[in-house]
Amino acid sequence: MPEPYRDLAPGIVRQRLLLEGYWGVEVDADVVRRFLLGLAAHLDLHTYGDPVVFVPASGMGRDENAGWDAFVPLIDSGISGYFWAGPRFFSVVLYTCKHFDPDAAEAFTRSVLGGTGDLARLEF
Repeated sequence: MPEPYRDLAPGIVRQRLLLEGYWGVEVDADVVRRFLLGLAAHLDLHTYGDPVVFVPASGMGRDENAGWDAFVPLIDSGISGYFWAGPRFFSVVLYTCKHFDPDAAEAFTRSVLGGTGDLARLEF
């Protein structure tokens, strides 16, 4: 059985949040960019660069994994997002060295992505 998570650096502030679900709006690279910037602003996390959104060319990977991979750098770490086009599924990871409200992150994500059904949430 794997060992439970141990905080090896309790003196360093780190907050992590994983949100996963299905979106109910039309998504493209611009929507992904606006979502990442909006999420950061909503949580009072400050970016120091523009979001980078990768759209692998057709044939570079498996068709079922087609979509967008994205990252926005924060002064206090970063936000990554992964969006599968076929099933309309997203996985967003916030990793910060500044505390934020995870309930606000979930509410913003549901609102902007039009989340349908359950949303999985893991904080660590």
